[in-house]
Amino acid sequence: MLINTICTHLSQRIEAGELTNEDMVQLIELVGSYLNLTTISDYAKQNNISYNGAKKFRNVAKIFNVKFVIDNN
Repeated sequence: MLINTICTHLSQRIEAGELTNEDMVQLIELVGSYLNLTTISDYAKQNNISYNGAKKFRNVAKIFNVKFVIDNN
């Protein structure tokens, strides 16, 4: 699968010291922008819905121990 190839390549580059912390943050931000990641609280405020409504009825993923709404449709 493509994701396995990407993960393996990325792991090799990180372990070889070819990516800085800033580079890795940039990757996280890039992927987050494609996912349109927003914390549940911010998503609820932006869409005028309750926190529980966002949590129960939206696509939520836990990343780095923080729950985010994925809204990239």
